Amino acid sequence: MNFTGRIWVLTDKDGRLIDDIDTDMIFHNRYLAETDIAKMGQYALDNLAGWKDFAEKARSGDIVIAGRNFGAGSSRQQAVDCFKSLGVALLIAESFGAIYKRNAINSAFPILEAPGISVAGFQTGDNVKVDSESGEIRGEKGARFYGRSFSKVQADIVAAGGLFQYASGQEE
Repeated sequence: MNFTGRIWVLTDKDGRLIDDIDTDMIFHNRYLAETDIAKMGQYALDNLAGWKDFAEKARSGDIVIAGRNFGAGSSRQQAVDCFKSLGVALLIAESFGAIYKRNAINSAFPILEAPGISVAGFQTGDNVKVDSESGEIRGEKGARFYGRSFSKVQADIVAAGGLFQYASGQEE
């Protein structure tokens, strides 16, 4: 699978990738009454300092880059679904919280682990091409980095449209 899009590099005020972005920062518990996935996108990253306006600026096809332990915390599925609602094509992080990773893969939301990506020089607004088979992330300005490729099972679940479709042999 290949992904091409504009990137959002989630950095703090000092320009460092933000680590330990938990599910409450991604989709705050005050919005849990919202059950319509189509409406969840408006709340994405609403509780992350410096990124409250992300949902207003994001476009379908965008790619998000974050630091270590993205999605730490609860098993809150809305923290995956809010990005799907916005049309975010791919999340790239140095690492993901275990439950977040499983939720994303099971719901066919593409994620790519890229330990050490903070040194790659990608900047918000750049366009990148990502090859999930090789893990290559190539920026339009020459930056290049290799993350971990999708496992066969991850690629198959994403291609099938989710874990249930994959297990039943029925693709979307």
